[in-house]
Amino acid sequence: MDGGRPRVPPLTSTAPRMIHLDTNFLIQATVAGSPAHGGFRRWSAAGESIGVSAVAWAEYLCGPLDPQAAAFAKQMFPLPESFLAGDAALAAEFFNKTGRRSRSLADCMIAAVAIRCGAKLATINTPDSQPFVQHGLVLA
Repeated sequence: MDGGRPRVPPLTSTAPRMIHLDTNFLIQATVAGSPAHGGFRRWSAAGESIGVSAVAWAEYLCGPLDPQAAAFAKQMFPLPESFLAGDAALAAEFFNKTGRRSRSLADCMIAAVAIRCGAKLATINTPDSQPFVQHGLVLA
């Protein structure tokens, strides 16, 4: 760690590619025919590793949940990526550096986990995630 920030290994052309879904993308990915569902299917077919953070998973489980969509999501993401102490420090840094926006802490937390994992973040609401790009987040 450097200054409380987790070190992210550089991605090489041989490194596995990974995409994390934020909450709104996860919700839409379970809706057949939606653009998010199409993106999810394309990435899966291309061999992308697709994951979700425990933070996004918790937001998703708050619902409302369609039982079929929830079952699909639980099958696809049986082990969401944990939120670690280093993620907490980075999320707090993001929160403070991006204007301490009301209700943005979960977005900061999701971005921090994606960065630690070397994952691109898939989102439908790009304006909420865009402030983190200058701090290392890569959007899918």
